[in-house]
Amino acid sequence: MKREILCVACLLGGSTGVWAIEPGPSSSQQKQTEAWLQLQPQGQAASTHPQNSTSAEKDLSLQRWLKSYSHEIPDFFDQDKGGKVSSGGN
Repeated sequence: MKREILCVACLLGGSTGVWAIEPGPSSSQQKQTEAWLQLQPQGQAASTHPQNSTSAEKDLSLQRWLKSYSHEIPDFFDQDKGGKVSSGGN
């Protein structure tokens, strides 16, 4: 019996973790965001002008992508090291 209660509690508690935002009435900003996100897969806001890349742009893009493989992926990231946000002045 305790095991069944625990399973039900886990299912109920775990299902709420799936929501990115709390369900309920949406704000106007949320509704606008959802509307814009729906335009992308539907293709309704696609440009009528083709946006082509030049061969030089394609080559530079490929070089940048290939260069990304020259950096080893660390086993972990040290939180005390790395870049810091500068205050603007050098």
